[in-house]
Amino acid sequence: MLLRRFGRPGLLGLAARTAVVAGTAAVTAGAINRHAQNRAVEQSEAEAYEQEGAQQGYAQQQAAPPEAAPLQAAPPQPPAPAGEPSMVDELQRLATLHQQGAITDEEFAAAKQRLLG
Repeated sequence: MLLRRFGRPGLLGLAARTAVVAGTAAVTAGAINRHAQNRAVEQSEAEAYEQEGAQQGYAQQQAAPPEAAPLQAAPPQPPAPAGEPSMVDELQRLATLHQQGAITDEEFAAAKQRLLG
């Protein structure tokens, strides 16, 4: 007849519990490390994107004509396919006009709202 011990677990129970705790800790630590690495990669990509935009903006400022010079006309758009132009094409056209200073912030916002609304 087997007698069951009450109280503290035996050696086998202690080893099993230790293995479960260690395995859980390893999985949790791995997840935390992956999350931190993903966040660091996203942050470095965002910083690189901002630096690239800043460098392009600086190059555009250097190449921009003085304020007294007339604005250059936008390059001609390729002919639209038969039918109505897509919403994306219209938004890009509006953004180009806004960047060139042909329309104000308020006009841009109103035209964008008309397209999206």
